[in-house]
Amino acid sequence: MRFKRVLVTGSSRGIGRAIAQRLAQTGWSVAIHYTASEKEAAQTERLLGSACSGVYRADLSAPSKAKGLIEAALADGPLQALVNNAGVYMPLDFIQSGDAAFSANFHKTFSINFESPVAMMRAAAKHFDQNGGGKILNVASRVGFKGEGGAALYASSKAALINLTRSLAVELAPRNIQLFGIAPGWVDTAMVREGMNERLAEINESIPLGRMATPKDCAATAAFLLSDDAAYLSGVVIDINGASYFH
Repeated sequence: MRFKRVLVTGSSRGIGRAIAQRLAQTGWSVAIHYTASEKEAAQTERLLGSACSGVYRADLSAPSKAKGLIEAALADGPLQALVNNAGVYMPLDFIQSGDAAFSANFHKTFSINFESPVAMMRAAAKHFDQNGGGKILNVASRVGFKGEGGAALYASSKAALINLTRSLAVELAPRNIQLFGIAPGWVDTAMVREGMNERLAEINESIPLGRMATPKDCAATAAFLLSDDAAYLSGVVIDINGASYFH
């Protein structure tokens, strides 16, 4: 494999941890990022063992911290790939929410889900351009394509990320920089089970394959896109939704 070291944001748990583990199993050296839980990040570090190439903390609700995260990772060695997985989902009533709540939701959602990834992609792409190329994978969402009532800001932030992935794939291809995305639907994580436990049967019934995706399902697709087997792909955003939505 030509690409060796990767930074995975939000890799202390859930989809990010699964991606970090899968990449480590396929020969990558993985740099871990977390926002708040040092304990969970330490658990991921233990799972990766010698494949872990650093643990970094940054609050990506402040986009000014995003470039610093890339710089911190680069201080410990070059990167050949970046996975923008960190994200936040905060449902909001577009009309009934108060102005202060709406403004806070808007800024936090777009800061974490779009502005910080943009800053990291720009910093990483500059590094890749000087070192022969690289790969960027963005974790989007099914609702970035289909929309979602009650979570319009979240859906919009993911739609922006999808379009940026496609646009930069065209712009950066001559520089040997490839961009990819995955767009999961429902994923069986602890966060989902805590908030949607009473709706699990209903959710599963809405998915033709009969179950939610697992973090490992997402990680398998991510690992493929970052592998040499995807050398001729760029700009693709792969749906992981059990045939629950097409576009």
